[in-house]
Amino acid sequence: MFGLHASFTLTDRTLERAAAEGRALGAGFHVHVAEAESDQAYGVQHFGRRVVERLHKYGVLGPDSIAAHCVHVNDHELDILKQTDTTVVHNPQSNMNNAVGIADIVKMAAKGIRVGLGTDAMTVNMREETRVALWAQHLLHRNPSVGFVEALSPLLFGNARIASRHWGFALGELSEGAAADIVLLDYFPPTQLDETTMLGHFCFGITQAPVDTTIAGGRVLLEGRKLRVNIDEQEIAAKASAYAKKLWERF
Repeated sequence: MFGLHASFTLTDRTLERAAAEGRALGAGFHVHVAEAESDQAYGVQHFGRRVVERLHKYGVLGPDSIAAHCVHVNDHELDILKQTDTTVVHNPQSNMNNAVGIADIVKMAAKGIRVGLGTDAMTVNMREETRVALWAQHLLHRNPSVGFVEALSPLLFGNARIASRHWGFALGELSEGAAADIVLLDYFPPTQLDETTMLGHFCFGITQAPVDTTIAGGRVLLEGRKLRVNIDEQEIAAKASAYAKKLWERF
């Protein structure tokens, strides 16, 4: 994919060139879309179009592309995202940290837009991100009964569909030929756990449970909460810290 950052940092010339190269390579695009209201204001003032309209004009949207954030998009823009089969990735913690607002993923789901869950580097804990997504929808709609399925679905279902689409093999299911990626958690349900209560257990219980084992591509990476890969975590952290210091000095 082409990483294009955001509309307000992209000139028309850059969009034209990227779109042409993307079409030639059959590649999609990853771009931050209307994360803040200022992105929309800049687009209207400098390009005469709202962000989604501008990206659509240049052919950047489509089934192979990801529109991150989409906090400040109107109904017309949502319709364009649906019509172009563009994926939206919601990043609630990042949006709240930047104080830019909350994307209405309830409305997106109602329009049939494919929505995934991201972190924008705020955390590596996707289960934590899911819970924040739910609280954020409650706050946005001022209704604690809104958004339960819509907030949990991006991680539990949406991300696997997005990854399967881009990588060309099945994820998020236990079936022959699918990726052998599995996470085992220590969770002992205090109430009935079945297909009717699974989402509730996930949000209010499983999200808090420790990870015991992880398997990626059939290879066990973590077992009994201990790494089974030959890496030194402390050494890696020390090197990262040293490189970070050098990077800041360059800035």
